[in-house]
Amino acid sequence: MKKYIFITKEGNTRAPNENYEVNNMQVIGIVENVENENAALIKLLKENLWILDAEFNAAEFISYEIL
Repeated sequence: MKKYIFITKEGNTRAPNENYEVNNMQVIGIVENVENENAALIKLLKENLWILDAEFNAAEFISYEIL
């Protein structure tokens, strides 16, 4: 079985010092025990309904298999 991490460029984060603008990515989630990337995305969205409620675009997620 495989393990994937999903990240996105969407959304905003803040630095502890608010005088600095931070442009970075956010980790959306990590999914384990799946056969492939597609199964991982489906599992991620089923187990984390807040992702779509927060209006993230799952089609824009970047995924990496974690070894």
